[in-house]
Amino acid sequence: MKGILVVLDGMGDLPSRQLNDKTPLESAEMPNLNFLAARGEMGLMHPVKLGFVPESDEAIVSIFGNRQIDSTRGQLEARGADLKLTRGDLAFRVNFATIDSMEEGNIIDRRAGRTLTTEEAKELSKSLNKINMSVKFVFKPTIQHRAALVFKGGFSDNISGNDSIYTKGKSIQEDKVKYCKPLDEDENSQYSANIANEFIEKAYEVLDRHPVNQERRKKGLLPANYLMIRGAGIEVPKLKIYRKWASVAYMPLEIGFAKMSGMTVYSFDYPPLKGLDAYQNLHDGLKKACDFAEKTINKIKGNFDYVYVHIKETDLPGHDNKPIEKKLMFEYIDKTLFKFIRRFAPPNKIKVVVIGDHSTPCKLKRHSADPVPVLFYNDSELKEKHFSEAEAAKGKLGVISGNDLLRKVGFDK
Repeated sequence: MKGILVVLDGMGDLPSRQLNDKTPLESAEMPNLNFLAARGEMGLMHPVKLGFVPESDEAIVSIFGNRQIDSTRGQLEARGADLKLTRGDLAFRVNFATIDSMEEGNIIDRRAGRTLTTEEAKELSKSLNKINMSVKFVFKPTIQHRAALVFKGGFSDNISGNDSIYTKGKSIQEDKVKYCKPLDEDENSQYSANIANEFIEKAYEVLDRHPVNQERRKKGLLPANYLMIRGAGIEVPKLKIYRKWASVAYMPLEIGFAKMSGMTVYSFDYPPLKGLDAYQNLHDGLKKACDFAEKTINKIKGNFDYVYVHIKETDLPGHDNKPIEKKLMFEYIDKTLFKFIRRFAPPNKIKVVVIGDHSTPCKLKRHSADPVPVLFYNDSELKEKHFSEAEAAKGKLGVISGNDLLRKVGFDK
């Protein structure tokens, strides 16, 4: 094994009052990451390009050297969820969400308050799959509020979703229900948008009066009564192939990306959300992810040149404006996964790269165009360093683009 790439999702942030005007990285106690930083180089990275606000798929596709950043996210999500696709099938990433009504069209919460249990999502999905449409379709819940949707047949993917919070590298705060629209004048694009809109409207009728949501309202919880879809895709993304890489991934997007990139994927079943504490579920998932990554790296160390580990949980506190939670997650990852890497990498002469796929500043509650810090452990001269945005800005790596990362650190050989 030559190298380990760890992606901490949404890692980059901005100073927060709750952390005495420090970022979560700056305020976190991370002796193991600091050990690696002190024996390596740091810098900043624009995952796609300067001024671009990336979705997760756009960021990771770019970081792995793909010039075409339009990955048709729905295809990656569906393939990561093990849905069978043929050319022309139209795939979307989906969120269970909450609106007040179709008439008013006000978006209350894009993730149904993060309290939708795994069993509730399964029950709602059973009913959604019974919707009568003129085309065949498959709806599959994945993790927490997430799902994948596929319309079977010969469709166009040149249509918008009804959730376009990130569009062409810009962040747009939409608080109203939107319709899918064709992005050209082709009849099939109009037809495809019409099918998607018809399903969304019928789904609302099913979800809004569903017994699961009636019970949620009685408990004072937000109903999961609306579907937000994005990332329309009909074509298999044409990605660079990395057959000498293994991937530790557990979210559908990253699993789908790794599969389509020719990596060998190692995954696990995410802990089901059973109660109302979404963050306890996230910490359970984080614990399992760090433990699984350690065991997998030990197990496969002689079989691959590189390992790509993607940790998702650190993104969520950014979306929820919870900087203290984000700090605590960094500290947990440091005392588990990075403690292991600190002991594993130096004696085996393995290089380590730690990055974020994008910044998710807590105060913004969404992705931003801010660059992410990069740590490149290469066992170079010892110098006291703390891994953070401010320190990375002073580093020898300078400011790079995502496309250049693997080449810059020698992971493309």
